[in-house]
Amino acid sequence: MNPTKALHGAGQSLWLDNITRTILDDGTLAGYIADLGITGLTSNPTIFEKAIEGGGAYEEQIHACHEQGLGEEETFFEIAVADLQRAADLFLPAYEASGTVDGFVSLEVSPELAYDTSSTIDQAVSLHGKAGRPNLFIKIPGTPEGLPAIEEAIYNGVPVNVTLLFSADQYLAAAEAYHQGLDRRIAEGLSPDVRSVASVFISRWDVAANDEVPEALHNKLGLAVGRDCYRAYRELLDSDRFQKIESDGGRAQRLLFASTGTKDPNASDILYVEGLAAPNTVNTMPENTLLAYADHGPADPELLSPDGGDCTAVMQEFTDAGVDLDALAARLQSEGAEAFVKSWKSLIATIASERSAIG
Repeated sequence: MNPTKALHGAGQSLWLDNITRTILDDGTLAGYIADLGITGLTSNPTIFEKAIEGGGAYEEQIHACHEQGLGEEETFFEIAVADLQRAADLFLPAYEASGTVDGFVSLEVSPELAYDTSSTIDQAVSLHGKAGRPNLFIKIPGTPEGLPAIEEAIYNGVPVNVTLLFSADQYLAAAEAYHQGLDRRIAEGLSPDVRSVASVFISRWDVAANDEVPEALHNKLGLAVGRDCYRAYRELLDSDRFQKIESDGGRAQRLLFASTGTKDPNASDILYVEGLAAPNTVNTMPENTLLAYADHGPADPELLSPDGGDCTAVMQEFTDAGVDLDALAARLQSEGAEAFVKSWKSLIATIASERSAIG
């Protein structure tokens, strides 16, 4: 069996961390769905910037938006919604077949709203309504400032992909925000069936830590943190807190492994896919990682144990080597938020440049 389909058959959803109008137009995405078992995708400003810079696929729409007097940010959301509507339609069979568990695409709110809860909620509700697709997540950072917006978005019935999580503690805080939103819906007699995923970033741990630890520990921290988050996820699913919500009709916020492309050329190109094979989770991966796993991933994946395996022991090795894991998690989240803003500004500048080029 194809390794990607074997992993999907073991209970893990494989999503593509990419979208371009080209892969929609030429059938590449449809081929990944049919041949590789892909059941969703994620996007971000950097992905869209590369897509817009990569050719003329967006020129006509950018020109039309310019003629309509739309600004750069409005133009971006017109572009993104158009692409993601098409992708969502391709994933609709997976969404329906899974009972609305799977088959999602994701669109990010402006990261410049990160410290403005009210504006984040307004934009989340507006974008989800504009897209008009039930299988579209709105991405909101799981920063301390983002947690109230996550709760409010869920309360308002907007499915949320919580992004920028780097530790089990950050994941649990995001899960609690999700549960609080469901609690409020249940208390008011509203349906608690509002979906969410919690995206834990993996490879950035190793990028940050490799230069600070002995070579024997290189490229081990990301996997250990991911497994620790899986341990926390499984414990939460068994908790009285979640069982009460489930008995009232709520559903689990699925754990999603993000940033799973290998950054170290000396490490396996499928390191973070093979090492984080876990049922009832999602792994969203760059296109080259997806194709690498399809080519030489294991036909019989070794699944994680619910207790996270050796994660505690490995994380202790890093602590012993002088790495303050809590401080690094906070730093990575802060740096990630700053990088999102930088990418957003670069995207908006790219659209402005494209508008100028076409007059």
